[in-house]
Amino acid sequence: MVEALILPLRLSGAMVRRKGRTIVGPVDHQVSATGFTIVMGPNGAGKTTLLRMMHGMERLSAGSVTWQVPERDARERQAYVFQTPVMMRRSVLDNVAYPLIVHGVRPKPARARAGAWLEQVGLSGLADRQATVLSGGERQKLALARALIRAPQILFLDEPCASLDGRAMRDIEAILRAAHAAGTRIVMATHDMGQARRLATEVLFVHHGALHEVASASTFFDHASTPDARAFLKGDILE
Repeated sequence: MVEALILPLRLSGAMVRRKGRTIVGPVDHQVSATGFTIVMGPNGAGKTTLLRMMHGMERLSAGSVTWQVPERDARERQAYVFQTPVMMRRSVLDNVAYPLIVHGVRPKPARARAGAWLEQVGLSGLADRQATVLSGGERQKLALARALIRAPQILFLDEPCASLDGRAMRDIEAILRAAHAAGTRIVMATHDMGQARRLATEVLFVHHGALHEVASASTFFDHASTPDARAFLKGDILE
């Protein structure tokens, strides 16, 4: 049985407000079925809220976020990696196997698949270690394996390489490139301009909660169309 595609994702007038203040929106945008989207913008621009809104973790104040299948089905085919991932108090192997087990896969085959994923992300030697004692880079690799083990059609990531050193960042980017090459649609927020240039096929530029610019990576980095985006790329401070 062929799995139904949940993409494209359509945002129509989507808005999040808190205490009378607009945090993000209104946003009108379509996330296509393919690509590697990088969400950029200054601190406090609304990048995280936009990701959470797309993923369904934010209650909308107005507008809609619509998948190609019922929302309940769409939730089963997507994943989200936080800037600081939560580690369960169990082994690295069991952390990665957990999403399979809660969805009905028996423990033995779930752990076998988890072991294969640990090999892919370079954590096979840590399978029996308590996940809570891992380093920052190791935690992000575990979080990626845990998110990707169920082969999501789309993966959202919020600053997954924040505070990581160069080697850990390179490893994370390699995992993301492999996932993208295998067909996973990726939407990721980052502050790192070099990382954005290395990974993006498309850029969403967010400022003051508004989606100011949507462009291919080459167009955005070479010919940004809005003054705020050009200032951001030059390293100017945006208020």
